[in-house]
Amino acid sequence: MANGPAYMSDDDDRPLASAPPNGKGANGINGHANGSSDLSEDDMPLSQTTHTSETVLPPRRNLKRKKPVYAESSSEDDTPLASSPLKQSTSAAVYMPGAADATKAPVNGSKVKSESNDVDNSNGKAKRKPVKKKVKQEDDSDNEPLSKKTTSRKRKVKEESDAEMSDDVKPASAKKSATKKPKQEVGAAVVKPQKGKATKVESASPVEGKGKKKQKEEDDDDEVYRWWDAGPDADGSVKWQTLEHSGVIFPPPYEPLPSHVKMKYDGQSISEEVTGFYAALLETDHAQDATFNKNFFSDWKKVLQHHPPRNGIKITSFERCDFRPMFEAAKAKKKAMTSAEKKEAKKAKDEMEAKYTTCLLDGRREKVGNFRVEPPGLFRGRGEHPKKGSLKLRVNTEDITLNIGKDAPIPVPNVPGKWKAIQNDNTVTWLATWTENVNQNHKYVFLAAGSSLKGQSDMMKFEKARELKNHVDRIRQNYTADLKSKVMAERQRATAMYFIDRLALRAGNEKGEDEADTVGCCSLRCEHVTLESPNFIVFDFLGKDSIRYYNRVPVDAQVFKNIRIFKENKTDEDNLFDRVTTASLNKHLTQEMKGLTAKVFRTYNASITFQRLLDESNLEGATLQEKLNAYNKANRLVAILCNHQRSVPKTHDQSMEKMRYKYRALKYDRMKLRHVLFGLDAKFKKQDEFKEDESDIDEDFIIEHEDQCKAKEIEKLEKKFAKDNEKLVEEGQKPQPDSVLKEKIAAIEDEFKRLKKERGKSVASLKKEKPAEKIIESIEKLTEKIKTFKLQMVDRDEGKEVALGTSKINYLDPRITASWCKIHNVPIEKLFSKTLVTKFPWAMEVDTDWKF
Repeated sequence: MANGPAYMSDDDDRPLASAPPNGKGANGINGHANGSSDLSEDDMPLSQTTHTSETVLPPRRNLKRKKPVYAESSSEDDTPLASSPLKQSTSAAVYMPGAADATKAPVNGSKVKSESNDVDNSNGKAKRKPVKKKVKQEDDSDNEPLSKKTTSRKRKVKEESDAEMSDDVKPASAKKSATKKPKQEVGAAVVKPQKGKATKVESASPVEGKGKKKQKEEDDDDEVYRWWDAGPDADGSVKWQTLEHSGVIFPPPYEPLPSHVKMKYDGQSISEEVTGFYAALLETDHAQDATFNKNFFSDWKKVLQHHPPRNGIKITSFERCDFRPMFEAAKAKKKAMTSAEKKEAKKAKDEMEAKYTTCLLDGRREKVGNFRVEPPGLFRGRGEHPKKGSLKLRVNTEDITLNIGKDAPIPVPNVPGKWKAIQNDNTVTWLATWTENVNQNHKYVFLAAGSSLKGQSDMMKFEKARELKNHVDRIRQNYTADLKSKVMAERQRATAMYFIDRLALRAGNEKGEDEADTVGCCSLRCEHVTLESPNFIVFDFLGKDSIRYYNRVPVDAQVFKNIRIFKENKTDEDNLFDRVTTASLNKHLTQEMKGLTAKVFRTYNASITFQRLLDESNLEGATLQEKLNAYNKANRLVAILCNHQRSVPKTHDQSMEKMRYKYRALKYDRMKLRHVLFGLDAKFKKQDEFKEDESDIDEDFIIEHEDQCKAKEIEKLEKKFAKDNEKLVEEGQKPQPDSVLKEKIAAIEDEFKRLKKERGKSVASLKKEKPAEKIIESIEKLTEKIKTFKLQMVDRDEGKEVALGTSKINYLDPRITASWCKIHNVPIEKLFSKTLVTKFPWAMEVDTDWKF
């Protein structure tokens, strides 16, 4: 499947909004400029966010439904005027074309459909207008803190080595040695240029390139186009004057495995490309999924009809297929590659892709996001998608429409063939588009997340949410009054707005039969909502990505009555809001405030709640880790309210066990230092700061820990000895004899024998004596490090079921974080990954007085 940072972001998993090839619907006022096939904000699961600063954040609950009890009836005044329900139309399933040429898609596929920003892609299709805003959801891997990714080893030693014991004191721990380097300051001065000009900007973070390494890349990165000084372009028409790019890069053609590597069917060999797609996923959860296997086998049989095995085998049973030989062969081939071969392959790949990574936009060079065409494979989908496992066909040049400037040269594809079409539409920001065959969704190539066009779109989105602050009280008064409207459509609309505002449900819309059965507010069915007297409503449905939304909430008495009325004379399968669609709801909202849609409420509620939670944190005198924990706690609460859940990582328990081991190892190191101090002077035993007993450091752990450390020390020594000998041989010198290695190993064993004798005693010694002052200083640093590490353990465990990245990327105004970091002197790199710092350069310059 696709890989690499610039590759399409989860193309398997994320259907892209449709738009006609001429681009009139692909962008709109805030057209895409990001680097992936982005979804609109409606696609992000936001379900339980509070709507005012006074709202109390409810705890997560796991409650069973009760049988509905109605304690009161509605009077005639509460009953809307009778009106016949509107029957919602359902879209037919999209036919999956047969793979006539194995994985090649048919040329000139179906027409590109238009789709509105008013419609939630994850919840279906209705009449649609051109897309206006879309927001990129990025991989979790992109959200790793910058400081962890790129801080130099020297700096790390500077920060951590002092808190650890010296080598003499700590032979049982992994030892680090490096030359210390002066600490690089964060927040270098930025020269403010003339408005809208490209300006040399010094790096504001020590995480950028080091020394003279990759100097050319650094020089390019220094040229920052400060579009935010000139103000965002909000005219909604022309997005660029000139545009030149190299098109997209196609994946390499299929390379057959060696003739002896084949899958087995009843013991007989079969080999072709599609079997390799499945074999690659053999040890994943996908291969254990019944729907995935059913769809794969169905599409594979279609391929076999046109390309039957040469040995005449008839494939009729999936259970009789053995893909293990192909899986093992591919795994062995990858494992057999040396590090030098991997580096060489990566270098060749980077050189080949270099020209595709950037484009010329109005004379300045900007980065392109997803310039790679996704290779053929199996559609994975998200959640319970009914089409997961279906065959994704190979995309050809004849399937792709390019968008370039009128005078720009037409790019030459890297594979034989001609482009489907060339257009010159400067009112949109996509560079290329094509239609994938599984869901008939439309893929786009946009500029990278940090581009000027995408930045303007992001800023305008959050400014629109801030603008809502000035109108929200009036809007709430209006829909509260409409809760008693005599018109059914108005009463349903007001109730839906109540849920979207108070609970931040996604707007939603109806789904086709070929799509996952996920719903939002407007597409709720009666079965998804249960009433419990006196005023509780229980929501239970599958939201975006088939994540279950379960919430039991108290509501206003009138809302409770309305839901009961809406459910009367309906079956469980009927729509709860049969008179409301996302389009009609958003049309009404634009009358309340220009540019307002349902998704703006979610951005507003998430950001204003986050701002309130951060402001309520008392961080006076707090350590850096305590500040980070407070920030992550606020982020986690918003993510929980937004229903940004994730399944617990499979490696979580293993990771926590490693952290617990390291935590006890740090306490062991401190214990040994305390014992050294007691050996110097017994009076230290009576001082409170040295009385702490490491109760969780028992003899069994000490034995295990010292044995592990000894094994690591010997392994490290052996590797260094072998590497040193290789270097000597390369230099034409004689390698060291094995006796030298044996002597060094013997010295390590003697040191651990000394530690063994000290077990159970309250005194210890060092190989090299140190004054008490130095030992006390090391103990204090270790104590602080232990406290910090325990906070990290708590933070990791509390966040195991919550995805923090989604809200950071899409719902939380980045200026909240930037301002908070300046107020509390927290490096932004501790909270924002390099991707996010690049994505939100306009947000980094706010001052400490800025509030959402």
